[in-house]
Amino acid sequence: MQNAKLAEICAAQPDRFVGLASVALQYPDLAAEQLEVAVKQLGLRGALIGGSVNGEELSDQKYHPFWAKAEQLGALIFIHPQGTAELNATGRLKGNGGLDNVIGNPLETTIALSHLIFEGMLDDYPGLKICAAHAGGYLPSYAARSDQGCVTFPARCTKTLKKKPSEYLRQLYYDSMVFTPEGLRHLVAEVGASQIVLGTDYPFPWTKTAVDYILGTPDLSDEERVAILGGNAERLLAVKPT
Repeated sequence: MQNAKLAEICAAQPDRFVGLASVALQYPDLAAEQLEVAVKQLGLRGALIGGSVNGEELSDQKYHPFWAKAEQLGALIFIHPQGTAELNATGRLKGNGGLDNVIGNPLETTIALSHLIFEGMLDDYPGLKICAAHAGGYLPSYAARSDQGCVTFPARCTKTLKKKPSEYLRQLYYDSMVFTPEGLRHLVAEVGASQIVLGTDYPFPWTKTAVDYILGTPDLSDEERVAILGGNAERLLAVKPT
């Protein structure tokens, strides 16, 4: 019902909106079917999912039917976590500052992407289009540690990957929710301007300058600014520019 209503809203204003479906990812085969219906029958462009499923990682073998279907359909999968339930349970994120959100959400993004990389998901399904909220969490800021971990502790890296872990960052996509020109400059340096889409987190008032700091980031070309502000999203969501 939710997906059908969303498709109805988008169809009523096709010059403004395209939609991402919700799927019952705790039932991976059903989620794959729901995604196919959403894309082929409802005209939605992909799905929005969390960073884990009832404590299980998105890279778990049981979720392969969903990822296989997403790759087959060319659907965009947007990962937006709802915090880290296991840390909330310990109370470590209680107290001043809203740490369950400020730290918890980007941390869950970081964990989810790291498992997808290290478990070989991005080798198994190289055509996946995955966009991560919170600018990929902390992963792009410390990507070299992911590479060095397997050098320092090779016994802990039992799965053979086709590339260095950090190289998969340019196979993923990210929103631009880093808040400052310096944050965006670094993100572009790590993942490339072609992998970043404008993020606002609307209706939550995280930023009122989502466009301004993209325009104000030094060393970006006009083509890169245009890509981040809309061109990359048009490509990922198969939107025809007007």
